[in-house]
Amino acid sequence: MRKYLLVIFVGVNLLLGGVNGRFYKDAEREIDTNGMSAVGDPGMRRNGLRVAFEAWNFCNEVAHEAPGMGSPRAADCFDVSNSTLLHKVSEADNKLGIGKTFKGLSTEAMRRPDLYAVEKELYLGSLCEVSDSSKPWQFWMVMLKNGNFDTKAGLCPENGKPKPPFTTTKNFPCFGEGCMNQPTLNHQPTQLLGDGTMRGWFNGTYDLDADIGKGLTNLSFYEVIWEKKLGSGSWVFKHRLKTSMKYPWLMLYLRADATKGFSGGYHYETRGMLHTLPRSNFKVKFSLEIKKGGGPKSQFYLIDIGSCWKNNGEPCDGDVLTDVTRYSEMIINPDVPAWCSPTALVNCPPYHITPNNTKILRNDTANFPYGAYHYYCAPGNAQHLEQPVSLCDPYSNPQAQEIVQLLPHPIWGEYGYPTEKGQGWIGNPRTWVLDTGGLASRLYFYQDPNTPPAKRIWTSIDMGTEIFVSDKDEEAEWILSDLDVILL
Repeated sequence: MRKYLLVIFVGVNLLLGGVNGRFYKDAEREIDTNGMSAVGDPGMRRNGLRVAFEAWNFCNEVAHEAPGMGSPRAADCFDVSNSTLLHKVSEADNKLGIGKTFKGLSTEAMRRPDLYAVEKELYLGSLCEVSDSSKPWQFWMVMLKNGNFDTKAGLCPENGKPKPPFTTTKNFPCFGEGCMNQPTLNHQPTQLLGDGTMRGWFNGTYDLDADIGKGLTNLSFYEVIWEKKLGSGSWVFKHRLKTSMKYPWLMLYLRADATKGFSGGYHYETRGMLHTLPRSNFKVKFSLEIKKGGGPKSQFYLIDIGSCWKNNGEPCDGDVLTDVTRYSEMIINPDVPAWCSPTALVNCPPYHITPNNTKILRNDTANFPYGAYHYYCAPGNAQHLEQPVSLCDPYSNPQAQEIVQLLPHPIWGEYGYPTEKGQGWIGNPRTWVLDTGGLASRLYFYQDPNTPPAKRIWTSIDMGTEIFVSDKDEEAEWILSDLDVILL
């Protein structure tokens, strides 16, 4: 399979163009943000790359490793000395899976794929960690997620509570037993090429019995290629994601996660790039070019930020019954409509707060910006919800979740976000500087009455797409570079 994927890699690379393309020259213009970076590799400009890979099933777990692939965690980390790449992670490390030991592995995790993956990420983080400051950091994270959900398998909790098998519903795709499988993982360790370009990649498919050599028709596929000129410019991450009829709901993101503690969507220690966790005063800068959008149901996130706090405002502590994952997501696919409307208040947050801190209730039809919201859903473990309300899917995170999904709208212009459909979409590559902290501090998130306001500390920042269930194969391609999180 590897040689066929290599052929596909070469073709995609020629299609997307080299690292010195026009878009990247335009994107490298300097923008004064007057702040300190919260990430270990500001602007993705460090020659010695740190990048890792993680794959999840529907409820952010592993359940079963793919045959011969090991635990779905891997890393490509190296330093550069005298034009030589000194790799920190071996392919034997990347292939570690159930039954294989490594330093720090607990007895409990030895036979439990979910725990094994967690501890493998910590182990890879220890190999990749950069400790040249008082705030060590590990890697950018490539995250891949399978949206199939076999409700008869009993693998996913319901708002953190154990859930026995139940009858499959039409709400969740699944072709039958085994639909929640992990993908194949192929890795080309980063190489220094003759022209001074460093390049490596991860790719694979969920179709475990596929013959990739016969093409990708009716097959799922993912790929992330990274490349950079030695000594100049930003790392350029080229993404490709393809769904199939068997795997119609796939997600692929590049994440900057917390270097310790819980990242957005997880209930255990993670490793990442955010050595300082941002709150309200921060901006996010990056360059993005979308080449293929992934179809009309692709919820392409210009930016997605995630955190976790309890409904009483207290920080999360790993108790999945009371912790709540919180997400804010800006969707820039112009085909995605606003489900929030004056006749569908159930899909709107209870109120909107303007940049000058004016609160507008959702039933104020003359002033509420309905078109600015795709969808709002509340955590399923909240006790004092304002009606009408839509509850978030209770199965796709280890604990309850709350999601605020935004759309381009003039109301977001003051924060640097897109103000109209099509901005930043196919044919409109841009370098963005988003006042993400200013916007995030004004978004509605549920909290129990008469409790101190939660400290909104954002532990994950990512870009990419969630290609939602479609009745035909869909494909997305995009290029990301220059990512930085700037504390003001």
